[in-house]
Order: sequence, then structure tokens, then C-alpha cells
Amino acid sequence: MANHSLPEVFLQRLREIVPAAEVEACIASFSLPRPTCFRVNTLKTGDEDLREELIRGGFRLQPVPWRPATYQIESEQRRALTESAAFHDGRLYIQNLSSMLAPMVLDPQPGEMILDLAAAPGGKTLQMAAMMNNQGQISAVESVKGRFFKLQANLARHGATLVKSYLMDGRAVGRKVPERFDRVLLDAPCSSEARFRTDDPGSWSHWNLNKVKQAAHKQKRLLDSAIRSLKPGGCLLYCTCSFSPEENERVVDAQLRRHGELFSLEPIRLPLRNLQPGMTHWQGKTLNPALSHALRVLPDGQMDGFFLCKLRKAQGR
Repeated sequence: MANHSLPEVFLQRLREIVPAAEVEACIASFSLPRPTCFRVNTLKTGDEDLREELIRGGFRLQPVPWRPATYQIESEQRRALTESAAFHDGRLYIQNLSSMLAPMVLDPQPGEMILDLAAAPGGKTLQMAAMMNNQGQISAVESVKGRFFKLQANLARHGATLVKSYLMDGRAVGRKVPERFDRVLLDAPCSSEARFRTDDPGSWSHWNLNKVKQAAHKQKRLLDSAIRSLKPGGCLLYCTCSFSPEENERVVDAQLRRHGELFSLEPIRLPLRNLQPGMTHWQGKTLNPALSHALRVLPDGQMDGFFLCKLRKAQGR
């Protein structure tokens, strides 16, 4: 396929966001073929059983060193994987490695009440259900009808019985059920900059700075709702697949200014090298220094770009 040049404004902004030593590799990653990554759905099968079945089926599995029961295969085997019995039975779930980081960092525990505030298509919801061994409750919220039905189908196929799904606007949840949840995941709808591909102009045709601003406006209201829905002492993970600080650090910074001492940011520790601390300055504006605890995952040909920020609500007020 022909490669096309990504929007110049986007590339210029990347050069301001990504460290100079990493920026060219980051830009090159938008042209690299991606391996297909998947995790074993431990709600339905064991790691060893599925691994042996796939190897017998001719799949060349490469284990992911930092996450058990997770593998990658070359991109040319992807179609065969999606046609396999294991895929159709819901015994595996195809998911980018960056996406798998969010539940790992949030670390939901069996028996807890969890909110997934923008849940479709459900990859992170299912990962959390497996981490919790179907014990406890996950409330999965999605506002777009078509995506909601896809979420429901995924939950049913993969055996996530602890999930209740709700077709509603996530911005209303904090007001309706204040201080209800032990942990909240907000993988916020964003401008999807990490999913741009040079061989697919459609992947960025929607993008402009106005779209970034519109996304940030919605993200601020969703994060406010997420904070309100969290129990005192609870943990919240805010993440996006965008590079733009307007959708990441500045969204969190706005809530830090608004809510004052209500929550703090916690360091995130991951066994990866392609990480960059959150930004505390952007285009002449100084942001809360605690934002250095946030992380950007830099794309490297295996992982997509991703932003993660972990918040902890104060115990008493």
C-alpha cells in the first residue's frame, strides 16, 4: 500500500510533545506493520490449553514478557486467528498491548465495585472481569447505541458475568451515583491520534485542532463525573489513545484546579522502556507539577501511543 504523509500540523505538534531523541522513531512507527496481539480469556480457558491448540493450528506465538497469557503473532496470521474456533468461542481477545496497560495499572480486585465509564467495545472491561475472576461487579457505561450493542455482544461471548451494561451518557453518572465505586476506568473518547496509519488516509481524515478541542471539552466533563462517582480513598485511571496535551494533561490539570485537595496523582510503574513522563508545560502554560506522574507510552511498532494518569481520591473531606 502507498504511504501518505500525516498532517503537517500533527507532525509539528508531535515534535513538541515527544523527546527529540525519540521523535523520528515515533513518526516512523505510523508506517510499520503491526503484529496482532491477543490475551487468553482466562474466564473460559487456561493459558496452556489455548497455547497448545493454537500452536497445533500453525500459529507462531511470541509470548509478551511483561504480561502472562498474552501473545503476539505476525500480522499475516491475523485473519486466520479471527477465523479460529478459539476466537469465535471467546477464548481469546485481540487487543493492542497499550490498551492492556490500563486495567493493569487500575488493578481491580475480586469483590470490588468497578465503573468502566466509556466501555465499548469492551476489551478493557473483559480484561478487568478476568482479573476479578467474575467476582464483584463492573458497571460498563456506553453512550453510543451501536457501540453499546457491540459491547453487550462481546461481554456475552467472552463470559463476563459480573458486568452490568448501561446505555447512558457517562457525564451524568457521577451525579446519579455519587461515591459508589471502588475504582473507575475512564478510557475517554478522543481524537484517536495513536491510531493514525500512513497507509490509511481515512484514519486521520477527521482530525484537526478543532476536533482536539471538542474532544477535550467532553473529556473534562467525563473526568468530573468519574471523580464524583468514586468512593473516598478510591482509585481512578484516566487514559486516551491521543498524544495531544489538550486531551491529556490539560484535562487532568483542569480537574486539579477545580477540585483542589479532593484527589492526588500517583506514580505509575510499568516494566517498559518506551515511556515518557507527563508534561508539566505546554505551549507557554505551566501545568500542575504532579502531572509528571502521568505516563505517555511512545509507539514502537509493537505498541500504539497511549496516555495514562492514575488518580487517588482523598479519604475524608
